[in-house]
Order: sequence, then structure tokens, then C-alpha cells
Amino acid sequence: MPSRLDLIAIDGPSGSGKSTTAKRTAERLGWSYLDTGAMYRATALALHRAGVGLTDTEHVKNILNTIEINQEGTSIFLGGENVSDAIRTMEINQMVTPVSADGQVREAMVKQQQRLGQRGHWVVDGRDIGTVVFPQAISKIFLVASIRIRSERRFKELSDKGIMTTLEEVAVDLERRDLADRTRAISPLRKGDDALEIDTSYRTVNEVVDLIVAHYESEQGRTSL
Repeated sequence: MPSRLDLIAIDGPSGSGKSTTAKRTAERLGWSYLDTGAMYRATALALHRAGVGLTDTEHVKNILNTIEINQEGTSIFLGGENVSDAIRTMEINQMVTPVSADGQVREAMVKQQQRLGQRGHWVVDGRDIGTVVFPQAISKIFLVASIRIRSERRFKELSDKGIMTTLEEVAVDLERRDLADRTRAISPLRKGDDALEIDTSYRTVNEVVDLIVAHYESEQGRTSL
């Protein structure tokens, strides 16, 4: 890949506002948005529907070689089916961490993401975008927020979709995912040394986008020198 990619990489834990912020940033710049987390969720859904566990490596490999995951706008399609809501259930929430930590799955997804990233302008969000997938990104952002704020955001998101749960259950699930994401052997969640950390707890989405765009423009200016 080229030494520098004209791309904004946004990482951070669940509920920190990555997807909302990335979408709004892409809209502001007139760029495309790539939801890598949704790609892992769609893979988890495909494995779940096929009744295939991660320990069944041969069947996992076959599914990875045959499934087709596409993104149109903010909608995610699995084999032509819009699964945007199906991949956001609590059941998939609990599956996606081990699926995304699986070496075979990550290798397949990262290759897809890197191929896309070399064409056009992208705002990409995930867990290891700036550290592993696109270390050449011009602008790298790491979003954080308190566990209380993140739990409230995720609870509202699920409630708006008619998914029944409690704020306590959401908080427990987020803490579990935080620990798993930070301690997994492959591509753990961490802030890169050259990433700008932004606390979104008490900032509006537009305020966060302003900071990201300003950082990108600053980094772009340095690159062109």
C-alpha cells in the first residue's frame, strides 16, 4: 500500500460514538464511510445462521470464502439481504467479540478493508483501523467516553430499535467487551501513538466532527510539505 493514505481512521471502544461520528464526518467531507464493525457483525450472523462455531476452522474458512458482504450507504447486505437490524441484536453483540478476535476471520476482513481503502476517500471506524488495517492513514482518531455515557447511548440505540434489555445489562455487556477487546491476542484495542484522542462524553457530534476535520486538514498540510 502507499506510504500515506488520504483516509481518516477512527478507533475506540463500543459506544464511544465511532459510527455516528464517522458517518457525519464522511458527510461533511463528501467522502465514503466504511463500517468495519458491521462487516464482523455480518460475519458473526452468517456463522450463527449456519450453526458453525469458530473451532470448526474448515467450515469457517468455507463460509469466509463464500459470503458476500456489501455496504450501500449506511446499510449492510449479506448475500443481497439487508441485515442492518439483524446484526445489531444483543445476541450478535455477544458473538461479535470472539468472532472479530479470530485470526482467520480478521485476516479475511482486513484484506477486504485494505482493498477498499486504496480506492477513493474513506472515513473508516473500528477497533484497529489506525494501528493495523490502515497505519498509513493521514488522520488517526481515538474516541473515548465514560462507561455510563456509553451505556446510556447503547441502551437508547437498542430501545429505539425495539430490542428489549436493561441499562444494567448493557453496561455489563460493554464492560465485558472492553476487557475482551483490550486483552485479545490479535489486534487488541489500543490508541496508536500518533492518534488524536477525543473524549466524546459531553461533546456534540458536530463538535467532535469539527475536531476531526481540523486534525485531518492539519495532517494533510504536513503531508504535502
